[in-house]
Amino acid sequence: MGKHSRRTNTVAARTAKVSVLSLSASAAFAGGAQAAEVQIPNTGITFNVDGLENVPNIGAVPGIAEWVPSLADQASDTNFAAIAEVPVQQLPSEGQRIVDIAATKIGSPYQWGATGPNAFDCSGLTSWAYAQVGKHIPRTSYAQAAAGTPVSYNDLQAGDIVAFYSGATHVGIYTGHGTVINAVDYGTPLSETPMSHMPFHSAVRF
Repeated sequence: MGKHSRRTNTVAARTAKVSVLSLSASAAFAGGAQAAEVQIPNTGITFNVDGLENVPNIGAVPGIAEWVPSLADQASDTNFAAIAEVPVQQLPSEGQRIVDIAATKIGSPYQWGATGPNAFDCSGLTSWAYAQVGKHIPRTSYAQAAAGTPVSYNDLQAGDIVAFYSGATHVGIYTGHGTVINAVDYGTPLSETPMSHMPFHSAVRF
């Protein structure tokens, strides 16, 4: 039994030494080489690691005081669970993605009946941009205006389709800040146009 215990303790000591090897290497660059006593819990095995106490933020390692008693005063009480709860930056909404996709075509030529990817008419642009996010909507401007969920002027959101003129003969993609991205007419490249430049008819959301 004694021989077995010594072998087990030797393995534990070697394992612990390997586990702090990288910390020791970092400590060599962190300042004066002050030795710290490392204790392997529940074994009675201890050994010194030069420069361990100089490793940046060593006190923030969870449970470090149990292994290195001399660091008890430096041990961090950081709430790691709270850090994990910090929200990840929110991804763009689907509507904003549609706006961003349509914006990549600003400057493209207008062509009646064209649905992209190099030329568009007004409803060709809206249907193409929606298709890029996996949404397939009616092809013509009046059909688009008649489908989807009606949205009031004051409730518009990025990505909504806005129809203009009597009979909803023109459509554009609302940007979220008072403009639409649209294909206007022959001789005018796709552009971002203030909504106030055209008579509002209706708006829908798909």
